[in-house]
Amino acid sequence: MSDEAAAPLSGGALTRSRILDAAAALMTNVGLAHTTTKQIAKEAGCSEAALYKHFRSKEEIFVRVLHERVPQFSEALAELPERAGDDRGPAGHLREVALAALRFYRRSFPIAASLFASPELLATHRRKLDELGGVGPQNAAQHLAAYLAAEQELGRVAATADPYAAANLLIGACFHRAFLDLFFGGEMPAGAVRPASEEEFAAETVRALLGGVGV
Repeated sequence: MSDEAAAPLSGGALTRSRILDAAAALMTNVGLAHTTTKQIAKEAGCSEAALYKHFRSKEEIFVRVLHERVPQFSEALAELPERAGDDRGPAGHLREVALAALRFYRRSFPIAASLFASPELLATHRRKLDELGGVGPQNAAQHLAAYLAAEQELGRVAATADPYAAANLLIGACFHRAFLDLFFGGEMPAGAVRPASEEEFAAETVRALLGGVGV
């Protein structure tokens, strides 16, 4: 790691980082709808005016929290189609995708849940995503389907498989598992989720998927 990369944040960069940390904590604990820029500024140890020097709105802060304070998912998938045909193979890449999806949904659910309680807030969020160039939840399935289609062209995924259906199956399984993890929290009933560990979940889910679309 370079000295520049290792250097601690200072000045405006430090303030911005503290704002995002504070926003992530508040949005997780009290929900997006009940989090205000005044609360975020207070938690970050800065003025609300300082907050608005870095972000134009609460919605922009929310989007940046998802991009910078939540384990990344769709961005990593954007490069996946270029890796079709490499030695890692579909099984290795899909396990990686499953783990990334599970961790992303588990972290982002508590932050984003309140979006769906407010049609106005949800509409504002969609507009913000459009302003950022079409970023959105649909990207993950699109990127994953493109990767599977590329592997299909190479003969490593069955010619009869539907790449979009396969992508939706994998992402849907991860979404559901993350929901169960959060729903039960530390009181998970015995046998409620199988396999129990996330690594085994990723491996077995991919094994089942490739049993249907593999060559």
